[in-house]
Amino acid sequence: MALLGTLHAFLSLLLLFFNYALAVGLTFNIVSLGAKSDGKIDVSPVLQTAWTKACDSSKPTTIYVPKGIFYVRSVSFNGPCKNNAITLLIDGTLVASPNIQVLARTKSWLEFSHINGLSIVGGVIDGQGTALWDCKRSGKSCPNGAWSLQINDSKNVNITGLSSINSQMFNIVVDGCQNMHMTGVNVSSAGDGPNTDGIHVQQSSNVTILNSSIGTGDDCISIGLGTSNLWMENITCGPGHGISIGSLGKGAEEDGVYNVTLISSTFTGTQNGVRIKSWGRPSEGFAIKIHFQRIIMDNVKNPIIIDENYCPHHKRCPGQASGVKVSNVTYEDITGTSATEIAINFDCSPINHCTGLSLKDIRLTYENQIAQASCKNAEGTASGVVEPSNCLA
Repeated sequence: MALLGTLHAFLSLLLLFFNYALAVGLTFNIVSLGAKSDGKIDVSPVLQTAWTKACDSSKPTTIYVPKGIFYVRSVSFNGPCKNNAITLLIDGTLVASPNIQVLARTKSWLEFSHINGLSIVGGVIDGQGTALWDCKRSGKSCPNGAWSLQINDSKNVNITGLSSINSQMFNIVVDGCQNMHMTGVNVSSAGDGPNTDGIHVQQSSNVTILNSSIGTGDDCISIGLGTSNLWMENITCGPGHGISIGSLGKGAEEDGVYNVTLISSTFTGTQNGVRIKSWGRPSEGFAIKIHFQRIIMDNVKNPIIIDENYCPHHKRCPGQASGVKVSNVTYEDITGTSATEIAINFDCSPINHCTGLSLKDIRLTYENQIAQASCKNAEGTASGVVEPSNCLA
């Protein structure tokens, strides 16, 4: 009987393993395909080979990057594919070249396009952007730089536990995607690294960003035109420029932003907290149905700000008024400290007032005193305890 029991247990485990293998499908280990983990030999061709095999398979497929440092010059992964379950599983680190000329003519270092059903799990991508940041700070003629990871025109995408460090420019760009979920993402760039936005979303819908820590030299999360149904929760932001909707209204005709939520998040030492910004010139853009709730500000220069007179270097917009419509924006349960006297600054368009603004349970201080608020062309209501005092019309 004991022998029969042992045999039954063995067969059960064998069946379980067989079923697991069927579910998981194929795995392509890039080292088995010839990649070297010395951080010097370009593994882009091996990654491309692995992607071709995965994309051509009718079964769920995993591309596995084991522990080690793998140099990637640049690579583009394109669909559509024959299956809707491709996983890039990274246990190691992918590194770009430190030579600023290598990606000088490349918009994105790692790019995925036209894919339905993609998962990127774990690992580190290192854009090696320090040399480019130094070049830009010196005032010399420098390349623009590349985005570290761009996902275009794709749907049903999951990014879990990925770390992006030292990106030359934007760390993660989501453009033209539907049903995208990011959780446990960590972004780290120098606080003075120019244009190193953590996550940028545009022309995309049904995107969630959860449980992520972002520190950059620009916006932790930037939300561009054509974004709808974006949910952000438990985000830690700092250093950086905060979480920004915009800048909107750069073009006269552009898609707006609709239904964006940020809850249960913390800003530490950032230039801004929650910001909506638009160019001070004519546009059909809009930001409607925006909700900020349970936010902690720790020494933030502009905790709550709407800036509809954004005009970098005072070019192409001085003296004009923003056409972007900002309405139905809710600020609820926002507490903490401001690094400047004015903690709430609503600077709205003189020809297109901000409407439907709502302040509820706001407690922001500056140097142990209640901070101040400034409102221009801003209309709405306040309820609960609101400190600084409500200045909405």
